[in-house]
Amino acid sequence: MDRQIADKLIAWAERYDNPRYFEEDPIAFPRRFYSMMTTNQPVLGFDGGEWRPSLQDVEIAAVFAAHFAWGRRAMIVRDCSRLFDEMMWRPYDYVMAGDWRNDDTSIHRTIKWSEVAAICRRLRDYYSAAGSLEALSAEETRVRIYGQKADPKAANKKIWMMRRWFVRDDGLVDMGLWKNSGKRDLVIPLDVHVYRQASELGLTHRRAKDIVTAREITDAFREIFPDDPVKGDFALFGYGVNNA
Repeated sequence: MDRQIADKLIAWAERYDNPRYFEEDPIAFPRRFYSMMTTNQPVLGFDGGEWRPSLQDVEIAAVFAAHFAWGRRAMIVRDCSRLFDEMMWRPYDYVMAGDWRNDDTSIHRTIKWSEVAAICRRLRDYYSAAGSLEALSAEETRVRIYGQKADPKAANKKIWMMRRWFVRDDGLVDMGLWKNSGKRDLVIPLDVHVYRQASELGLTHRRAKDIVTAREITDAFREIFPDDPVKGDFALFGYGVNNA
């Protein structure tokens, strides 16, 4: 990688790996539950009693925040808030109770409440036998949680983004709750914007926006962040801000 480009990417990653840039971002929702889970102060539930979110609350919030993460940020935040209002801000209780809103009204763009209910059903089935989504690979998450067909070529952007939230542990933006997964194994969450930025920087010359391209971009960042290549996600965010 060109040294000048590498230096810029390092500088952007250091600058934008900062929670102040992600207050109006999908990660704000799982982080809200994470913050309540880790605080030393009691949290009051809607019934007036003490309640503290669990790892499962954070995971479920992340599943849906990542699923809604397309379109304008303001719209994503609005619709995530509507979803968690429906859940009374207790995602795990809502999922396990089984009384899900299930109709063909849109909750976010083309996502309907019936799709939310289907994901809730798969989550309930999963949590009935397991304690954390960490045990699932990206491909297994795609099929078993989101209900999509297996696709070995898929970039699985929302799943790798969610995994970044749970695996990276620098204590800044990401939460680092999954202790049995490694940062080196993460893959850049690839969408059209990330692809365009990476292509302009010469990090990939492939045209397909698939998992092979996502891994190629990740490997390019491995040159400058060998132990944490997905820190490059913040560098690309910075590139987008500074070259808009």
